[in-house]
Amino acid sequence: MADLQFQISAKSESATRTVVEARNFKLIIDEPESLGGTDAGPNPVEYELAALSGCLNVMGHLVAREMGFELRGVSMELEGNLNPGRFSGASMKERAGYKNIRVKIQPDSDADQETLKEWLKTIENRCPVSDNLSHSTPVELVIASD
Repeated sequence: MADLQFQISAKSESATRTVVEARNFKLIIDEPESLGGTDAGPNPVEYELAALSGCLNVMGHLVAREMGFELRGVSMELEGNLNPGRFSGASMKERAGYKNIRVKIQPDSDADQETLKEWLKTIENRCPVSDNLSHSTPVELVIASD
């Protein structure tokens, strides 16, 4: 199967605010006031959790169909902890990203517990965002030339 390619463009509006264009959508990324922003939108690591929840939802419904059970909906609570030392420049001892991410998934389904356990294992294995968070993905940063 051929690779899919996804693309966005982003432009800073201030030191903390970024406007992202993805297809026909505009997203505002900003930091909360407590981190020096204007709280005009979720911050980057909140969008990371949001991306994971969206991907788990899509995969959850796809896998439920494949497994032959009805999934009426999914509710999720996601949280993660990170140490601000590296991104603030105060310390380089810990990584900049999340130390861990916890996801509580509540499927609305009549499937039995064994089926739901297999479903959860399968969606975690097949979710592209979960894969990117769980495994190192090469990121190449380059200075754009005019």
